[in-house]
Amino acid sequence: MDSLTPIIAQAAPSGGGGSQILILVLMFAAMYFLIIAPQRKKQKQHQQMISELTTGANVITSGGIYGTITNVKDDRFVVRIAENTKIEITKSSVATVVAGDSESA
Repeated sequence: MDSLTPIIAQAAPSGGGGSQILILVLMFAAMYFLIIAPQRKKQKQHQQMISELTTGANVITSGGIYGTITNVKDDRFVVRIAENTKIEITKSSVATVVAGDSESA
């Protein structure tokens, strides 16, 4: 009887390998459409906004600083944040463009 126990304990492999691959493909497709595609779209919109910025635009940096672009360089902007106070920031540091005039604030 003891010699039959190991044979009975071994189970035959299931034939569900194709369905597991299908589930993985569907999960990847769902992640792409729910996470990756919207993020890429948002990144393209941000790059387009940055490329369209010119001198005189009022912006908010990712650090929360309000300012006005006074000079556009190859890889950065010169931003006036107060009277006689200018800083240089990377182009990717611009979070959003402010509609209206920040001078009155």
